[in-house]
Amino acid sequence: MLNLSRKELINAIKARHSVRSYIAGKVIEQSKVERLTEAMNSINETYTQLSFRLVLNEPKAFSGFASYGQFKGVENYLVIAGEKGKNTDVICGREGEKLVLLAQWLGLNTCWVGLTYKKVSSAFEIPQDNKIRCVIALGYGENQMSRAHKVKSPEQVSNLTTDSPEWFRNGIEMALLAPTAINQQKFRFDLTPEGRVKAKAGSSLAGYTRIDLGIAIIHFLIGADKDESIIDVTE
Repeated sequence: MLNLSRKELINAIKARHSVRSYIAGKVIEQSKVERLTEAMNSINETYTQLSFRLVLNEPKAFSGFASYGQFKGVENYLVIAGEKGKNTDVICGREGEKLVLLAQWLGLNTCWVGLTYKKVSSAFEIPQDNKIRCVIALGYGENQMSRAHKVKSPEQVSNLTTDSPEWFRNGIEMALLAPTAINQQKFRFDLTPEGRVKAKAGSSLAGYTRIDLGIAIIHFLIGADKDESIIDVTE
């Protein structure tokens, strides 16, 4: 995945934290831009219903907001967009988080953003039948210190028991480190008797639960050391 080892991906999961304040004017090195662009293009080619875009040196999208999660110095971001479809949000979350983990491994900071931005039409183009689901702020954070957040217990988000296989336990552990809108963690993973995993998004007034589920899924798969074929996404 992303030409990174499982150990590198797990280290990126553990190191990643949401950053809202960035060093304005600090340019992302060309080698890192190329690595992110290559991974993004691969995702767009694999999932033709997606239109991810990397926007660089564009400060207008995050200017003038003073609401929840106020941002500062954001001049680079990933646009997460896709066609209308049953599982588009889940796929956007899953594939977008791959780019987040790659960015973390490259030494960059990120933050998933659902509302606190505006579309700058001159900065990028997406097909007419595509909709922006969210964006991911990207760059070098001013403060590298992470803030602790309340995390649900494994039993609150899964049917994990003392008899569950280790790979399932490892998957849940990594899923609980996934970023979610307002830290809501409205996802659930249930291991079936057949050894498959049912993944489901809960309901929330804040929304974005299916994107959150996609993010949690990629964390789960990395932790469990399984491929996507083991997951069944349910309504």
